[in-house]
Amino acid sequence: MITAPLRSRIALRRRTTALVAGGVLALAGGIPLVACGSSSSPKWETPSVPAGPVSANPNAARSSDASTGAPKLRVVDPYIPQPAKQGTAAGYLVVQNDGDAADRLLSVSTPLTASAGLHQTSGNSMSKVDAVDVPAHGKGVLARGGTHIMFEDVTKTLKKGDTVTLTLTFEKSGPITVQVPVLGAAERPGDASASPTTSASGSPSGSPSTGSSANGDMTGMDHTSHGG
Repeated sequence: MITAPLRSRIALRRRTTALVAGGVLALAGGIPLVACGSSSSPKWETPSVPAGPVSANPNAARSSDASTGAPKLRVVDPYIPQPAKQGTAAGYLVVQNDGDAADRLLSVSTPLTASAGLHQTSGNSMSKVDAVDVPAHGKGVLARGGTHIMFEDVTKTLKKGDTVTLTLTFEKSGPITVQVPVLGAAERPGDASASPTTSASGSPSGSPSTGSSANGDMTGMDHTSHGG
């Protein structure tokens, strides 16, 4: 026969055992919860590192870009004086280079004619030039009496108010297309002739010459020396 004190001891042991077992289960069940929680916590994330070496100098890339430099071209005051006769015309403009590297104007093209090129006036004759230099932080000038653009075999009658599409191709900057207005024969936008540049042939452009007329008419010039 179980007495009352004995029943109390048995009940106490059962409660103690249940409490201990429950604590162990709770502890065991909490382990995966902690592990799962830690896997999504930001403090366990590995910060991403950019590919490639990291320079100690944050301005290294900029310094490199600045040292290599590049041309930065813009075409200023392009124009074609209205020709006195059909068949030939001349074009003038200034190529301003605001960049840290020089460039060269290699060729010109236009829908106006297949015969367009860079020419140099020398006395009463003209000759082709291979290129026109455009120095860094300087300009290449195509002006009356010096280096200019020559249009030959022109079938269209150009008159004041017309516009001619002209593409300039540079050694580094590639093609640049501009719209060139046809102006009156005596009009001179800008002051290109006051700042001569040097063509690849070594001759200064923009210098005055008695071989070209004031109105830009090239029909009286000798074109035999430019080979076609």
